Amino acid sequence: MSPPRPVVVFSLLGTQLDAGKGPARWERWRPNVSLFDRDDVPFVRLELVHDTRATSLAQTVAEDARSLQPGLEVRRHVLDLVDPWDFEEVYGKLHDLATSLAWRPDEEELWVHITTGTHVAQICLFLLAESRELPGRLVQTSPRGTPSKLSIVDLDLARYDRIASRFAARRGEAEGILKAGVPTRNERFNRTIQALETVVDASTAPILLTGPTGAGKSRLARQIYALRRARHRVAGSLVEVNCATLRGDGAMSALFGHSRGAFTGAVEPRGGLLREADGGMLFLDEIGDLGLDEQAMLLRAIEDGRFRPLGADREVESRFQLVSGTHRGLDEAVREGRFRADLLARINLWTFELPGLADRLEDVEPNLDAELAAQSGRRARVSKEARAAWLAFATGPEARWTGNFRDLSASVTRMATLAPGGRIDEATVADEIARLRRAWLGSEVDVVAEVLGDTPLDRFDRVQLAEVVRVCRGAATISEAGRRLFAVSRESRASVNDADRLRKYLARFGLTFEGVVSGGR
Repeated sequence: MSPPRPVVVFSLLGTQLDAGKGPARWERWRPNVSLFDRDDVPFVRLELVHDTRATSLAQTVAEDARSLQPGLEVRRHVLDLVDPWDFEEVYGKLHDLATSLAWRPDEEELWVHITTGTHVAQICLFLLAESRELPGRLVQTSPRGTPSKLSIVDLDLARYDRIASRFAARRGEAEGILKAGVPTRNERFNRTIQALETVVDASTAPILLTGPTGAGKSRLARQIYALRRARHRVAGSLVEVNCATLRGDGAMSALFGHSRGAFTGAVEPRGGLLREADGGMLFLDEIGDLGLDEQAMLLRAIEDGRFRPLGADREVESRFQLVSGTHRGLDEAVREGRFRADLLARINLWTFELPGLADRLEDVEPNLDAELAAQSGRRARVSKEARAAWLAFATGPEARWTGNFRDLSASVTRMATLAPGGRIDEATVADEIARLRRAWLGSEVDVVAEVLGDTPLDRFDRVQLAEVVRVCRGAATISEAGRRLFAVSRESRASVNDADRLRKYLARFGLTFEGVVSGGR
């Protein structure tokens, strides 16, 4: 067994606790002296920090420590502070001192003694030890026992089972809030939620949620707010607005407010949605539909927390966290001049893509249970056989889920409403499956007619093209759409160019990705 390494102590002089004169001082507990009254630790050096006024006391403490540990080297460091309660000053000077000393962690063990000093200084020592500027372990002493009690604090929190379990439970609760209590199974979605939980806890920067219509962006925005509220990170309200409903002067007024007489009909002043969100969170769904003038004012409001209402003489202030949602590719909108590049750069620091329901079929079952439990005023139950029949269809090859979770919610609501005696049976499920088939077939016909007009097409090609259009409209770029469409076959190819494959497929029908996404050719 190798001998223990020599121990070096870094400590602050306690001007009250370490004080004492004459023989009576040995009857007192003095942390920076009593620490060395033991023969079970191979002490070699004390790095003692004090201010100029306590030089005499520091000399006494050094002599007394050496009397208990013959051969102990004591190095005194004078550190004068203008304000010992100024965190910035204390941390800065302790940091400079700690980094100026030559530590040898491979040869010596460093103990950072945190029993003495102000609370501010103790916090600074903790931070310096955690960041390894002081590459040692925190040590506390107390007067109980002979020698005095010594406790070593391990900064690796993973070693503390109860603390680690609390962190795990806290994270689980947070993810539960973000998932609205639904135990989702899709690995991709769960990874997104885990990352989002970290961001929500650590950052107030804008968040951008992308994904197809009905993928749950609005619901997730509400859950983000609920989590921030639960963790006391936000005190104001959640304000939601769908930018697709804002047009012309009404858009500017709705968002930023107006003064009396700002335009015809402005009889009374209006605060605007950004003012309502002050201290809270603003969710702008379909932000890609916002006009360029509104985008410019929004950028200023995000960066400076200030903006000028319509017709106002002076600016107003509002500070909020922005969460945005879009089902369109904003990069493409920037290239086409429909969206400001500087605004996109500001809002997409944290971007999270939500997959559509057709891409996370393993989550159909837990969401079925959640929807059944949420049926207002109805105690909907489902027989085992009916449940199995609905799930087989809902997760099978015929399922399109073109409306994503809106389709699922509507389906469960219809079954719960029409169920005889509140019990969903196989006949109810069969009727609902037939309804979904008709709706999805109709949407396929409609979407193909939308992009091709009256061009005749074989049934096979029509169904295939409808699925391609659906995926394209739910993807931000042609490359992303290609990856989704060719996810299996691309694995067997030596080289892949999903965007080129998709571009060539669309060209067979005289179509382009941009045209399909925008609703034309």
